[in-house]
Amino acid sequence: MPELIKCRAMIEVLGKPKEHVEQALKGYIERIRGDKNYQVFKSEVYDSEEKEDGFWVTFGELEFSAKDIPSVIGFCFDYMPSVIEILEPASLVMKDVDISAFINDLQAKLHQVDMIAKQEKSEKIYLKQNLNNLMKNYVRVLLSKGPLTAAQMSKLTGVTQDNLEDFLDVLTDGKIIRMEGEYYHLESLGEKEITEKETQPETVSDNKKI
Repeated sequence: MPELIKCRAMIEVLGKPKEHVEQALKGYIERIRGDKNYQVFKSEVYDSEEKEDGFWVTFGELEFSAKDIPSVIGFCFDYMPSVIEILEPASLVMKDVDISAFINDLQAKLHQVDMIAKQEKSEKIYLKQNLNNLMKNYVRVLLSKGPLTAAQMSKLTGVTQDNLEDFLDVLTDGKIIRMEGEYYHLESLGEKEITEKETQPETVSDNKKI
């Protein structure tokens, strides 16, 4: 019978509130215990620690055994431990098929992450573009009723004055509004529209789909 591989893993959970984080870690450990590919013979949960912005972090340490190297690799992909350490045996031999399977699994995960990152980037570009158009129209509506200062528009829009002034500078450069003293005025209709070059969203090729 092949010798089992004994490992130690550290699981980390970050979130809020504190009770949710602690409950999530306990549920995570129970899910690992219920996985027939692993035999957990020791587990310990550490006290939660408060981080910035009200977030809490907690750790769990597990010692478990797996039947072979692919099972250990599968544990890393499925449960994403912060740290994993092989306790026994002292030396291991991997077959070429096991190494190939590991590399292919790793590539599949990387392609999946790459696709998600590109989708997130595309959504961010569209959201930014729509938000800019919304703010531009909002400023036009406000100034159509009369000149306003940046401080006045900040109160009306809910945008901090520093960030709003940066946006107003762009509109001024685009000849949509003009500044006279502390007051901003709406340019006459028919003036040059602001133009912005937005990065086109990247597309995911078929060979990137998992």
